[in-house]
Amino acid sequence: MPKRWRDRELVVRYLAAQVLPLEEPVTELTLTKRLAARAADPVSLRRAMVDAGLVHRTRDGAEYWRTVVTEFDDV
Repeated sequence: MPKRWRDRELVVRYLAAQVLPLEEPVTELTLTKRLAARAADPVSLRRAMVDAGLVHRTRDGAEYWRTVVTEFDDV
């Protein structure tokens, strides 16, 4: 992951758009596997997506879904 905050945010937004279509709920395991195919630390990326407000999760963390359109979406 890049050190600069702006670069890091851009990577997180890009990966969110790549691995999680809008409003498609997936399990924690599914999201982690999708991220693991693209990055060495999928858990930190998943957390960064939630912290950035790109991805929401159920209270128990069992399901995740994306609600934010990024510049990387084909909308």
